[in-house]
Amino acid sequence: MAKRVSLLIGLVVLSQAAVSWAASAGGYNYISAAELQKRLDAKHPMILVDICPAEQFAKGHIPGSIETNAYPVDTDEQRASLAKVLPKIQASKDDVIIVCPRGGGGAKKTVDYYKSQGVDEKRLIILEKGMDAWPYATEKK
Repeated sequence: MAKRVSLLIGLVVLSQAAVSWAASAGGYNYISAAELQKRLDAKHPMILVDICPAEQFAKGHIPGSIETNAYPVDTDEQRASLAKVLPKIQASKDDVIIVCPRGGGGAKKTVDYYKSQGVDEKRLIILEKGMDAWPYATEKK
């Protein structure tokens, strides 16, 4: 019986490790909406880079977000919009939270762009499920 309990505990620990690894799989770090809200409530220093299209940003965005309208980060113009935030990112040691519509490809392209500009990937964090799933208060433009 003790061996079964030990095996079960070992499987639980391994599954938790797998979930943790999956959250940062592929070189991307993620933060849940709940965890980000806790950081906002605690006034934890961070840089919020919102890449959502202008219409979506105007309808509602996380307070303190920097509007870039860089989604889907496919053109030189969109990357230039991200570049405008680089001086602030480079002058800081704070985490950079990337907010996109759904927390997918555009956010990953943003992380890749900032990494190519020398930003430490440990600081670059994607909001899981993006702005479409943000359940907390927003500001309107």
